[in-house]
Amino acid sequence: VIPMSKAFKQADREAYITLGLYVFFFLWWTLFAFGLGNGDPEEYNYVFGLPAWFFYSCVAGYPVVTLLLWVVVRKFFADIPLDASQEEKEDEEKSA
Repeated sequence: VIPMSKAFKQADREAYITLGLYVFFFLWWTLFAFGLGNGDPEEYNYVFGLPAWFFYSCVAGYPVVTLLLWVVVRKFFADIPLDASQEEKEDEEKSA
């Protein structure tokens, strides 16, 4: 059982990691979409019949970020109980 102060620290840590991953995905999408897509459509490169900017920002970006999220959840996130800890329950029963 994780004490509540540690649970709040873990929740804050997970929130910051999630925010960082969101910023990473936003930058990934923006840089590929506007970086490769900023030009004359006649000069676009194509990947699997799609414009390269679309393929790398939308098609390739989704599995990359999904894999990254899976790794982060497995390595850095913890299961936090949302109910009162067992010690708090025992203290309440003794005082009643």
